Amino acid sequence: MATKKMNVLVYSGPGSTTESVRHCLYTLRRLLSPTYAVIPVTGDIIIKEPWFSTCALLVFPGGADLGYCRTLNGEGNRRISRFVNNGGSYLGFCAGGYYGCSKCEFEVDDPKMGVVGERELGFFPGTCRGLAFAGFQYASEAGARAAAIKINKKAFANADDTVADHFTSYYNGGGVFVDADKLESRGVEILASYTEDLHVKSGDAKAAVVYRKVGGGHVVLTGPHPEFAPQNLAKIPSLPSYASVIDSIHATDQTRKVFLGLLLQKLGLQVNEEEQVVPSLSRLHLTSHTPAAVADLVANWAEVLTIVDGDDYIKGENDVFRIQMPGNAWSVKELKRAVSAVSEKLPTIASVTGAAADNKTQNGSTKQPKTKEEAIEECIKYTLASASDQILDYDKIVKVIVPHDQGLPTTREMPFHHEAFYANLNYYHSKLQNPSASFGRHLMFGEVITSTNSLLEKNPALLRNLPSGFTLTAATQIAGRGRGGNVWIAPPGALMFSTVMHHSFAMSQSAPVVFVQYLAALAIVQGIKGYAPGYDKIPVKLKWPNDIYAQLPGSANNPVVKIGGILVNSSYSGSSYDLVCGIGLNLSNALPTTSLNLLASTQSPPLKAFTPEKLLASILAHFESLYSTFCQAGFTRDMEGDYYDNWLHTNQIVTLETEGGVKARIKGITRDWGLLLAEELGWEDRPTGKVITLQSDSNSFDFFRGLVRRKV
Repeated sequence: MATKKMNVLVYSGPGSTTESVRHCLYTLRRLLSPTYAVIPVTGDIIIKEPWFSTCALLVFPGGADLGYCRTLNGEGNRRISRFVNNGGSYLGFCAGGYYGCSKCEFEVDDPKMGVVGERELGFFPGTCRGLAFAGFQYASEAGARAAAIKINKKAFANADDTVADHFTSYYNGGGVFVDADKLESRGVEILASYTEDLHVKSGDAKAAVVYRKVGGGHVVLTGPHPEFAPQNLAKIPSLPSYASVIDSIHATDQTRKVFLGLLLQKLGLQVNEEEQVVPSLSRLHLTSHTPAAVADLVANWAEVLTIVDGDDYIKGENDVFRIQMPGNAWSVKELKRAVSAVSEKLPTIASVTGAAADNKTQNGSTKQPKTKEEAIEECIKYTLASASDQILDYDKIVKVIVPHDQGLPTTREMPFHHEAFYANLNYYHSKLQNPSASFGRHLMFGEVITSTNSLLEKNPALLRNLPSGFTLTAATQIAGRGRGGNVWIAPPGALMFSTVMHHSFAMSQSAPVVFVQYLAALAIVQGIKGYAPGYDKIPVKLKWPNDIYAQLPGSANNPVVKIGGILVNSSYSGSSYDLVCGIGLNLSNALPTTSLNLLASTQSPPLKAFTPEKLLASILAHFESLYSTFCQAGFTRDMEGDYYDNWLHTNQIVTLETEGGVKARIKGITRDWGLLLAEELGWEDRPTGKVITLQSDSNSFDFFRGLVRRKV
């Protein structure tokens, strides 16, 4: 399989701090997106999931490395070492730097804070000793400082005369790599050094950032925090000296960014020439094939609306939505007007990143708004105070819904052709003779949103008031969700949408909810192949339970690569399950990503490119056709046959991790509860007679290694 490693994984498990993870995600995404997806991952994922083949860089942020040890010592560290030795890259900031050394010495003379011990990774074959500068306090900026750093430009192939020699970096608790200059024979290079007197003995080099080639891979470890951008550091009135720290980091910020780019290039990554700014959230445009249907839906929201200063809001469990009629701009002036009535009741937000610190009770717990109105007002204030170049809590940004009850928006207003979508939707529904034609009847489009699945699934108050078939789609997701809770950044050119379904409890026996993911997979295949004449040759395949693959054209052995995935979230209320079925497909992504349009162009003769409007309409209509039959007759033999005709696993021999590593041959999925069905194999791969069933919710399929693993 020809796969480009496009994931940058940031550890966010025990030991890491929320702020350090956020700084890592913010800075790395600006330097590496959209070429790479920068994703936070847990320790369980590192230990159990098959992440090696797609990971370009593993990052360990600041925090306390004893938490890393408790989580990853043993199998986790063996996997990390294997990853690096086989060509992967490791980047450790501060605590991640301590963690990557052979030995950690932290405040050895302090009985309360002292940490001394060997470390399993041992990428730096020596000691990281701290504090480099005195004064560190956990969960405090009291010991933070702007550390003067000298860059060793000779260590970087791309560091020309335009790169400055010095910059100042945020520092808070990091170490120094002892006698790093004496370890050159073991492959250690000093990339940068402290220039000031240090709190501990370090050797003459005062190494602040080091590099080492380990096996086929690369490692960079730092003592300071060059990934902390000054615009994300909030001045603290009770700590006046901290303001000068921020100002000092601001003064050399351009060199800090250049240095980070050099580090990432040293690790083998492709870095943006200019920082990639994370786009601001856009409005959500609500439409239907008839304007009256929009008006009726908004009217049905009356019971969940909250009025603040004359405006309509929906306070969801996770997000706040403002209902704005077309043509009414929601300006900063209107935001100020909206909060003017409560400006004395609520504390002023001095800065986005500092807001949480001011919202504490005496016992340290976070204050909770007492009413919906107060919660909405706080989100309005946060939205007003936010800036696009800062770390943002997107859950607190007010999302604006624009109902188009007087006609459809034009392509001048947004990059989605609503008229084309509804024309094609009507065509496919008619062709498939869908009696109710509800899938896609209501569509909400946002050019830039957090996540189609999260906006629906995390806000049950809104979800319960949406009709079956309601679909939310977007051009760009900045906090998309994958299986196992993974967060991912949707690459440009992807088709992303989520569809709401209310599935009656009464059908639980004849039409179990677990099959919805299989129906969605079939709908994708049928929607692609039924797009137009000739498109039935597009070589798409299904990987159990919820991934879409394609056979690469013109390659030996017909290798396959992932081009999409499905995520179904289920909750229940009243007498039905509330389902949100999220689908993401590579539609027109640029190379090296394999996309449907690449596959279309390689057909003989070449096929016209898919359009998102028409493909979305085709998939939704096929999805509704399958679902209608499913509700009446369950998962039929015709559906089962179509599924097997398009999946990758017929008679595949695999290793079942959940069954103690036994070998088995995949036979299919059970038609009662949708379990993966396998027969155990013994000597010379002969069946033992034992049949094993596996749940999709508990297992993941590493197809290329023939391994069914426990799902994290």
